[in-house]
Amino acid sequence: MRRWNGWGDSANHYPLKASGLAFLQERLGAATPLTDAELASVEKQVPPSRLPAHPLIKTDHETRIRHARGQSLPDWLAMRSGDFKRFPDGVATPENSDQVRALLDWAAEQGVVVIPYGGGTSVAGHINPPPSDAPVLTLSLAAMDQLLALDRESQIATFGAGTPGPQVEAQLRAQGYMLGHFPQSWELSTIGGWVASRSSGQQSMRYGRIEQMFAGGRVETPQGTLNIPTIPASSAGPDLREMILGSEGRMGVITEVKVRVTPLPESETFQVAFAPDWDTAIALVRELTQAKLPLSMLRLSNAEETRTHLMLAGHEKMVGMLHRYLSLRGCGDDKCMITFGLTGDKSLVRHTLGMVKKRLRAAGGVLVGTLLGKKWEESRFRSPYLRHGLWEHGYAVDTFETAVDWKNVTAAMRAMEQAVRDNAGDDGRVHVFTHLSHLYPQGSSIYTTYVFRCSDSYEATLARWQAMKRAASDAIVAHGGTISHQHGVGRDHAPWLQHEKGEQGMGALRQLVGYFDPQHRLNPGCLLEDAPQHQSGTE
Repeated sequence: MRRWNGWGDSANHYPLKASGLAFLQERLGAATPLTDAELASVEKQVPPSRLPAHPLIKTDHETRIRHARGQSLPDWLAMRSGDFKRFPDGVATPENSDQVRALLDWAAEQGVVVIPYGGGTSVAGHINPPPSDAPVLTLSLAAMDQLLALDRESQIATFGAGTPGPQVEAQLRAQGYMLGHFPQSWELSTIGGWVASRSSGQQSMRYGRIEQMFAGGRVETPQGTLNIPTIPASSAGPDLREMILGSEGRMGVITEVKVRVTPLPESETFQVAFAPDWDTAIALVRELTQAKLPLSMLRLSNAEETRTHLMLAGHEKMVGMLHRYLSLRGCGDDKCMITFGLTGDKSLVRHTLGMVKKRLRAAGGVLVGTLLGKKWEESRFRSPYLRHGLWEHGYAVDTFETAVDWKNVTAAMRAMEQAVRDNAGDDGRVHVFTHLSHLYPQGSSIYTTYVFRCSDSYEATLARWQAMKRAASDAIVAHGGTISHQHGVGRDHAPWLQHEKGEQGMGALRQLVGYFDPQHRLNPGCLLEDAPQHQSGTE
């Protein structure tokens, strides 16, 4: 069963190994876990529902609790402490687009605020009930989880928007196809949520981000149904798909998603190499990217992340042997790990690997083969579970990310990390490390993780997170970065959106939202922080 107060299935656990715990205690000091609340105590806090009865809506306490928060660190702290503050008044689970249409019309008649809900994996406050005097309905698309059609000739598949990653790939694989969109949240996140948040998958170098996959679909808006046709290309004005990509539930509820799929590849392998230092490593991965080699993924860990991942992996003797071997080959304490994927027919994979080896040798790098690559592949979707392993020892972990042009990558990474260190509070001890996870000819994403000891209360821990988050976000926009490359804006990132969009851009977005949702009943406060908050049941 899925956890009510954390990530994923309760049967899955990713414990912190002894070597990893010792590593963190050395850097951060011993920590004391905070006390977790029980579900029964939270159920007593849920107020009576303000919604009229409806056959598609559940109003029991546990259902409302399970749909009240996402997976950001503030959400985690709220769930663990039991201090949720707000709950939806009910949760609807429609089975098709027509039922979504009917629910939106009903919500307008009743003066109800509606929050679209996919897999509940948001780390930016997308699905949290806003402060509102109006009743709040969470509209879960969980029952809309099927492959609805497959056009083999055009290679376009149509899915219900609530289909989670594993079911997307399983249903396509049975037909000999795949989508290839693998965000870290893949286990739980949904195809509609990927479109709504402009998601990026781990193998985007081969398959593209969700905007390259999204071919069209159906959106139920307060103004009516929007059908987006699947046209290969068009010069007939602005692309309607671009209005919906990244719209985060503000303009309508995505109910059907049409995506471009590909046949299953003949061969796939993930490999790991090391470069002597950061400057060498970043020059190498930039060269590989700008050469447009047909890699399916490429990831560069800075020296601190490299040390951390090797330490958390356990297997101390094997890791010790690896360190000694790499040191003899010129990759010492400052070495940086490069993970890359090769996908396609066997001849293409062999040829591409040869091209990578040639460039690695020229840069003084060392290829160590598939063993570590297989370890990465096996654990690629397990990392979110590590939050549980850290928490039970008294540590909190969070991430933030951006994307910048190549000329700004190193400076932005260092500024972001330093902003976290400078605002860590308490004794100032925080463990920070970074990787580049999505690389483009123009620039790269930057993904930073930070671990810190919990304070002696939930309130103090949240306050420290807020200080670090604000400082990191300020550093991002100061270095020309987007406030989000792959997590979306939600409510947490909304204050920084204007730095990217500017006055004209923000005005256009407000007008667009206002057209589709003139009463601002769809996810108010998400994406646009200054959007009008509907505070009553009547206009």
